[in-house]
Amino acid sequence: MSSAEKLCLSLLSYCKTLRNLKQIHAFAYKSGLETNPLIAGKLLLLCAVQISDAIDYARGLLIHNPNPDVFMYNTLIRGESESDSPKNSVNSFIHMLRESYFPPDSFSFAFVLKAAANLRCLRTGFQLHCQAMVRGLDTHLFVGTTMISMYGECGFVEFAQKVFVEIPEPNVVAWNAIITAYFRGSDVSGADKVFGLMPFRNLTTWNVMLAGYTKAGELERAEGLFLQMPSRDDVSWSTMIVGFAQNGCFDEALRVFRELVGSGNRPNEVSLTGVLSACAQAGAFEFGIVLHAFIEKVGLAWISSVNNALLDTYSKCGNVLMARLVFERMPGKKSIVSWTSMIAGFAMQGYGEEAIKLFHEMEESGTRPDGVTFISVLYACSHAGLVEQGHELFSKMTSIYDIEPTIEHYGCMVDLYGRAGQLHKAYNFVVQMPVPPNAIIWRTLLGACSFFGNIELAEQVNKRLSELDPDNSGDHVLLSNIYAFAGKWKDVAMVRRSMAEKNMKKIPGWSMIEVDKVMYSFVADDERNEITEEAYHKLNEIMLKLKLQGGYIPEVGSVLHDIEEEEKEDTVSKHSEKLAVAFGMARLCKGSTIRIVKNLRRLLVRGDLWSNQIGNASIFRVNNIDCKQKTHIMDVMECSMLAVTMKEYGKEDQTRLSTNRLRKGYCIKEFCLLAALQKVCSLPDLWDIKVCSSNCKVSGKEDFNKCVPWVYNLLLCKMFLFVCPSYESTLHLVLSRVLSAKSGH
Repeated sequence: MSSAEKLCLSLLSYCKTLRNLKQIHAFAYKSGLETNPLIAGKLLLLCAVQISDAIDYARGLLIHNPNPDVFMYNTLIRGESESDSPKNSVNSFIHMLRESYFPPDSFSFAFVLKAAANLRCLRTGFQLHCQAMVRGLDTHLFVGTTMISMYGECGFVEFAQKVFVEIPEPNVVAWNAIITAYFRGSDVSGADKVFGLMPFRNLTTWNVMLAGYTKAGELERAEGLFLQMPSRDDVSWSTMIVGFAQNGCFDEALRVFRELVGSGNRPNEVSLTGVLSACAQAGAFEFGIVLHAFIEKVGLAWISSVNNALLDTYSKCGNVLMARLVFERMPGKKSIVSWTSMIAGFAMQGYGEEAIKLFHEMEESGTRPDGVTFISVLYACSHAGLVEQGHELFSKMTSIYDIEPTIEHYGCMVDLYGRAGQLHKAYNFVVQMPVPPNAIIWRTLLGACSFFGNIELAEQVNKRLSELDPDNSGDHVLLSNIYAFAGKWKDVAMVRRSMAEKNMKKIPGWSMIEVDKVMYSFVADDERNEITEEAYHKLNEIMLKLKLQGGYIPEVGSVLHDIEEEEKEDTVSKHSEKLAVAFGMARLCKGSTIRIVKNLRRLLVRGDLWSNQIGNASIFRVNNIDCKQKTHIMDVMECSMLAVTMKEYGKEDQTRLSTNRLRKGYCIKEFCLLAALQKVCSLPDLWDIKVCSSNCKVSGKEDFNKCVPWVYNLLLCKMFLFVCPSYESTLHLVLSRVLSAKSGH
């Protein structure tokens, strides 16, 4: 081996980017090593497999090589099968059959069959199966296993089973592949049968069964299997957490994560994103804060996907300030996912102008928006009533970025016009759409007709909906409510009779609230237990005080007209959201924040201003409940659990502690920590920073950005108390953060 060849191989071993690879390729060409099989193969391997954006360059290397061998073809086929265009892998395999002097081997078929699986193209899979049979490779262990996976991905479990039977001595990988194929075909019993017949199992086998059960919604069986596992790894824990979260069992997902941390295992990227997703969907803000602290403590804040999940959690829990701070502190260049997540966060909380401003910042940064980004920004315009801006962005999507609108984009535009009250414009937009409108489009318009009480248009829309989705109970309930608000009780009775004849049942509304990091769910008229009895008792107390001292009169116009007035009021008052709010006011300490997550967009009866009455009643001293979003927030301001007001120059120095917090055992740490901060640090001019439980409120005349490090670090000061093992390490950590922020680092 020459010195030039040694140098080239050494340089290739450290090559990480396409730019460096091109330089090494130029050196090899200049040294006459371009056709050297070892150098050419190494170059192709780096381009096709190891460097993400170099697959096109790899294809060029193969084409210009005068005599590529089977290894080079296999390398390119492998890289293309794992790329965004697996069809190119099939084309390279065809080129190999036609042009190469070397016949395809078992690796060639394994890689190209993987491409067919990713394409979910049964016709290509059949042709490759025939080619393998001609060459006697169909029963090869490696080829047969990949063929089983291909048929499983295409949904043909019978063919996968036949291939499996023909393999002479299937190993554990082949057994795992056939189990996966059964799960892909939604045949859980078949997977159970194969699992019971397996002569040997490894940890992957157990994880495959776990993943199959969770995706099929068999959570009890998944948990039972999880408890039986002889050993567990990161995949096992992550599968359970993500499975519970995706099936709506948020409290169970949080429980499993606690068990994971308690077992001494270190959570990985997947488990953290899974539990953060559960927090976001359940509105578990307090648990999300603890997770944020944990992420900072163990040094995982550099992972982009974890930051995006954390950002999403804060946004869906209503804390846009913390979401923005997470976004601003992300290391490196922000991805399109990060930009889109932040825009969506602004959108779901009604900050339309901020979302549009951030969209323009993304454009200026050089990041090209995609279709999902436009869905988020159009959603923001819809919720903020920015009709003109939404129309401009919709036009910009096609004219500047050449993005073809999908049904989701058209749905955003219908929602935009509908929320603005431009119902006929929305209807004309739907009729003129270049793609056939689906039931969701018409349902969006029906919801707008319900809100604005347009009966005539609602009947036309419902007629279209009946053709597309005749058995949807929600549409009938919505139309019934429209008639009820207009006093058309005969039409109400007709709709409800139609529902009864078709055996339709209204989807029950539920509301969820987090208290002391535990999730509680309420359903109206559900079975009574100790928790619901407490909620009903507090709700009755609230309703009585509102009537006597707040002048509250329930709006019962939409309730059935043929029942007594007291029954009407009782029907209106027993909504699940009201039960959750009442339970929160009974259980949470004063100064806390009540967050309600619901499964239905509008659970309160239209026109019943119960939430506003609570906000206006001086006896509760509560801000108005925000009834626009899925996450509802109201601050109970009667007094503070822990309020520390700090001003520079010692002008103000007061501390209030409640006995409830003292009994919880960690109030003393918080007080000592904040007192220490007050003594050693001087706060920025003109800023009052009030730390009140998990809230941090800032007011002043200076630029907001100057206070961002202070808000963030004081919030982190609160979070680290839950996870640091000792008070001394907590104080040292927080003080170092605050002093670092103050010095401008």
